[in-house]
Amino acid sequence: MFRSLVFSTVLLAVGAAQANVVVVLNSRDATVQLLDQATYQDFGTIPVGKEPHHLMATPDNKSLIVASSVGNELIFLDPKTGKPQRTVKDILDPYQIGFSPDQKWFVSNSLRLDRVDLYKYDGANLALAKRIPLPKLPSHMAFNAASTMVFITQQGSDQVSAIDLTTQTVKWTLPVGKLPAGIAMTPDDQYLLVGIMGSDYVEVIDWKAQKTVKRIKTGMGAHNFRSAGDGRYTYVSNRVSNSINIIDQKTLENVGQINVPGGPDCMEVTDDGKTMWVTLRWIKKVAVIDLPSRKVIKVIPVGRSPHGVFFFNSAQR
Repeated sequence: MFRSLVFSTVLLAVGAAQANVVVVLNSRDATVQLLDQATYQDFGTIPVGKEPHHLMATPDNKSLIVASSVGNELIFLDPKTGKPQRTVKDILDPYQIGFSPDQKWFVSNSLRLDRVDLYKYDGANLALAKRIPLPKLPSHMAFNAASTMVFITQQGSDQVSAIDLTTQTVKWTLPVGKLPAGIAMTPDDQYLLVGIMGSDYVEVIDWKAQKTVKRIKTGMGAHNFRSAGDGRYTYVSNRVSNSINIIDQKTLENVGQINVPGGPDCMEVTDDGKTMWVTLRWIKKVAVIDLPSRKVIKVIPVGRSPHGVFFFNSAQR
């Protein structure tokens, strides 16, 4: 499935860069784009399955999984170089993917098929355990620390559902704001943060009490989250307001803002917490942000509708 000429050219360029490689998913182009983290050099693209939206490292950090939602497959890459390793087919509509903290479960949200697929994971292979239908457009996910629950946002029905991984059944469903997208668990395992893409806030859910306890005002199109890696702060991207807010997960307050034109979407943060890369969904670019100054320091052209972004950290968070 990979074009050998493009593939060899990309690897030749990447050879000297190794762990500096930044992987960007160009969803509309069905490609992975490789950039150098230090020099911003463009190494070129690798064709992958249609509509790659999200990606994540395997628990052992030996592979980077690119989820091709329309291609119905998972493409495994070397997380340091971007070199293709293998392809797992017949994973239907993997829009968003995730591993449980205990590494025993792999979950795939099928946005267009309105269901969640649960797979048992043994460290190497996936075995389908259960397919669970949900009302409309299951989008993002978060797990509790004990790996007994996975929480799914549903953009089409304005709900969050909790799936019990022990029984593989829906335990509860809660109405939330319009078009819920990104979802994240606070470090104390007490609250779920939900980006309300159809409005301008993050909804805070006490998942044990099964109720909304707060709304944190951010910006229009509150979409996705990325931990700062310090156990306290998290970032939320606002695709309509062209901004990224900083949320204190201890006080549940919005404590800062970074202006990022172009529809900021997915984010990745360096080990030292000083630099962020963010895909700009609407303008075919990626922004590099200096976090201490909260300023965009570089904008790099990429492909159409860039979505997921990744680079290897010495200790993935």
